[in-house]
Amino acid sequence: MATAVVRVVIDPDGRLAAGAYEAGLRRLESAGLEVIASPAGRLPERRREIELIVEDGGGELRTGPYLDECRTAFGLEPELGVITYVSRGTDDDALGVLRRFGLSGEVERTVEGGEEVVTVAIPRDAGRRVPESRLHTALEAALNCEVRIVAAPD
Repeated sequence: MATAVVRVVIDPDGRLAAGAYEAGLRRLESAGLEVIASPAGRLPERRREIELIVEDGGGELRTGPYLDECRTAFGLEPELGVITYVSRGTDDDALGVLRRFGLSGEVERTVEGGEEVVTVAIPRDAGRRVPESRLHTALEAALNCEVRIVAAPD
């Protein structure tokens, strides 16, 4: 299962007092969320952002409930920031990348010359829907090894 880092701008105008900010963080943590945030004393004047570490679940990541939690915790209207994924270099990470591109495929690992190589077989028509260079870059970033994309056998 992929781990997402959901960035949420909880105070776009920098209006939140330090005590209210710290109380909001405690509310989020007591709601069971894993939160990464700067200490109140080190906050920028504007666009205050936190990170929520959440499990993707393998489908479409629903961010609405996280925004609702932030709205309740801080009493301000949050904005969704950038979502990234933590990668451990597993086959599940590779399959997660494929899912986010709307693809399915097979993953095979080999060792060539002492280096790990991951071959990802995708349907032939996938190349028409997704630029291979984008898919290749995302897979290499997720796996941190050489990646080869091939057409799946019919």
